[in-house]
Amino acid sequence: MRRAWIITLSVLAALVVASLLIGAASFGDDAGWLLMVSRLPRTAAALLAGAGLALAGVVVQQVVQNRLVEPSLTGAPEASMLGLLGVTLIAPGLAVAGKMLIAAAAALAGMAGYLALATRLPREDPMLLPIVGMVYGGILGAVGVYIAWTADLMQFLGAWRLGEFSGVMQGRYEWLWAIAALAVLLYVVADRITILGLGETQAKSLGLDYRQTRALGLVVVSVITALVLVTVGAFPFVGLVAPNLVARWRGDNLRANLPLIAVGGGILLLGADVIGRLLRYPFEIPAATVVAVFGAGVFLWLLHAAPGRRHG
Repeated sequence: MRRAWIITLSVLAALVVASLLIGAASFGDDAGWLLMVSRLPRTAAALLAGAGLALAGVVVQQVVQNRLVEPSLTGAPEASMLGLLGVTLIAPGLAVAGKMLIAAAAALAGMAGYLALATRLPREDPMLLPIVGMVYGGILGAVGVYIAWTADLMQFLGAWRLGEFSGVMQGRYEWLWAIAALAVLLYVVADRITILGLGETQAKSLGLDYRQTRALGLVVVSVITALVLVTVGAFPFVGLVAPNLVARWRGDNLRANLPLIAVGGGILLLGADVIGRLLRYPFEIPAATVVAVFGAGVFLWLLHAAPGRRHG
């Protein structure tokens, strides 16, 4: 375990240094101002968003008992965007906290719809759940595009759908620190989340309040989804890639793996942001585009790879 942490923290440190040094603006007499106002907030935002999405992916996978599902495959981001579109049309001057609450409630409603569909699907084929999630999210996304097009809000929708960090500055990302508190909460209830993955019947036989634990997990996922979406936009596959890679590397001990999963999600998103800055320097490619390409490749690999380790 010590070796795993040494490797992980070394990669994290290298990416943090690269993120602080790379950018279109060069260091000069205002180097300290540039670091405090732009580079440090941008780096922190990428780490927090990646950690939150990775942890949300673990919870969703345990709830639906399928490792190929993550928040972006449950319709949560699209439902959250519908909530934000409604706020923009009805109460455009609402405070950020209010927008996040509505976005979280919409994400929770979207996931509830997905779970209602999931309970009616046969579990023999693990690919059915992610495919249904893609179709369900596509339908919600199409509704969002129609509303945005008719209301001349396509620019807002585009910003939410394609996550990137170029606009992150001091004072515009601090809500993401709430993810740290949610990560602590998930670590406290990690054993309950593990039992949740056994299914309703076995979970109840072990004395777990299945409905309460599932509701808690889904509320955490919806809040994380809203925090990330409102602050920096949507990022696909983070909740799929980080948990699966850590589980194949370290086994299925969820409590032991949660910190690694959180750090792994942060590394994934920060690495995508750094690569996006370098590919067409001094221009940028959105981190969501980079992580989508990488995540799609990992998703295809997971479909054909042999099973990983079963114990930590």
